[in-house]
Amino acid sequence: MKFLDQAKIFARSGNGGPGAVSFRREANVPMGGPDGGDGGRGGDVIARCVGGLNTLIDYRYQQHFKADAGIPGSGRDRSGARGKDIILKLPVGTQVISDDGGAVLADLTREGQEVILASGGIGGKGNAFFKSSTNRAPRKAQRGEIGTEMWVWLRLKLIADVGLVGLPNAGKSTLLSVVSAAKPKIADYPFTTLHPNLGVVGVDNHEFVMADIPGLIEGAHNGAGIGHRFLGHVERCRVLLHLIDATASDPIKDWKIIRAELEAYAEILAEKREIIALTKADAAPPDYLDELKQAFIDAGAGPDIHALSSVTGLNVTPVLRHIYSAIEDGKAEEERASQEGEGAAESWSPLLP
Repeated sequence: MKFLDQAKIFARSGNGGPGAVSFRREANVPMGGPDGGDGGRGGDVIARCVGGLNTLIDYRYQQHFKADAGIPGSGRDRSGARGKDIILKLPVGTQVISDDGGAVLADLTREGQEVILASGGIGGKGNAFFKSSTNRAPRKAQRGEIGTEMWVWLRLKLIADVGLVGLPNAGKSTLLSVVSAAKPKIADYPFTTLHPNLGVVGVDNHEFVMADIPGLIEGAHNGAGIGHRFLGHVERCRVLLHLIDATASDPIKDWKIIRAELEAYAEILAEKREIIALTKADAAPPDYLDELKQAFIDAGAGPDIHALSSVTGLNVTPVLRHIYSAIEDGKAEEERASQEGEGAAESWSPLLP
């Protein structure tokens, strides 16, 4: 299935059904009075988060979504039925953004979450509603409220436990193909990967989701290259696995380029847990790798540095175990922060007069 992470669609809710102008007509009842029913409410346009999807490709070929109008009211005080809703089935991690890009209307982060994007119009009142002691035979009814319409952007930010970042040709797709069943395109030239790939990684009877983000280059946060479109996917990851080619001419410079791009795009990316992996370790002498690790530490990268080779499998499993441990630590921190937030909310109480 082709990957698509953004699409623009038109959504329109249904109009409310008109009320009816009707009078009771029965034998031996010459002046039965008004009995026009109310119109039905128009259908809503609903965004629903569903599992099993990781692309917005369905919204490339269909951009217009219109809910049904409410059914008109009828005689004998019968109200019209509600119009049928339109449900947009969206993958987990989708944001609904206003046409001008200035507001996030919905952020769907969990399966089953629903948001009404456009509410249907209220049905009009029938003439029975307008009956009074002074107007026993009203001949008016409401037309029903007009539905709302809007253009919105759908933008998908993949939700993964770990995101692979690095310069083009750092070995991200190769690693993902080795540790999971994903089959990304692999070739010996930059920008082989043109869209993110997801893979489920298994280690020691545990599983986590890994996302291969297309290669970033210097200036990506300002639109250079292709990586700027996919920096948003990194926001959803708990851990960043930063792959750096150990055989490159200046690995330290490569690391600093990507770090600068992440920090320039969003402050939250700079705060994420980062694990550095020196790839293509089979092509570098062990003593050089040790010197390179120390050079990274001296440059401020921290001690979380590993060397691996996706081709030979060197040190791949230990790195995966380390990644899983970091993911679990991240989950524990999130749960602890959530509990502390709930505790603070419960302990607060307004001052009584």
